[in-house]
Amino acid sequence: MEIVIGRRRRDRDIVTWTLPKGTPDPGETTEETALREVREETGLDVRITAPFDSIHYTFVQGGTRIHKTVHYFLMEPTGGDLGRHDHEFDDVRWIGLHDATGILTFPTERALVDKAIPALEPAARSGTRRWSAVCLIPACRNPACRTRARDFAGPPDAAHRAA
Repeated sequence: MEIVIGRRRRDRDIVTWTLPKGTPDPGETTEETALREVREETGLDVRITAPFDSIHYTFVQGGTRIHKTVHYFLMEPTGGDLGRHDHEFDDVRWIGLHDATGILTFPTERALVDKAIPALEPAARSGTRRWSAVCLIPACRNPACRTRARDFAGPPDAAHRAA
C-alpha cells in the first residue's frame, strides 16, 4: 500500500514532508477543497472514498498564534500525474504506507497514517494499492484563537526535521 506525500522547503535549512493540505476558497465545501488541493499539490485526480479524521494544532506566524483544524479524507487516485504538481511542493512521491512514520515530518500526521493502516488494509487485499490521505486547513476565524508570539510558551513548532 502506498500514499502520496510532498516535500516543502520552509526555510533555507528546513524541509518538511507532509500530506497535501490547503485553505478553502470562498463557497467551497470541505470535500471540494480537499479534491482541489490534492489535484493542485500532487497532480493527481482523486475520488473521496471516506471521511477519516481531524487533528488540531497551533503554530506562530508573523507574531500571531494560529489554531488550525485539519480534516482528513481517504482518497483513491483516478488519474493524473505527479509531474503535474504545483509550486507548493518541491517534490511529490508515492511512499509505502508503513514507511510513512519514518518520512513524514509532523508527529500528528505520522499518528494519523498509523491509524489509517487498519482502515486501508481490507481495500488493499481487494486490489487497491495506492491512496491519498489528504487534509485541508481552514484558518480559524475566531479572534480569540490568536495571541502574540510572546504569549506562546515554546518554539512555534519543534517538530521540524531536516530531510
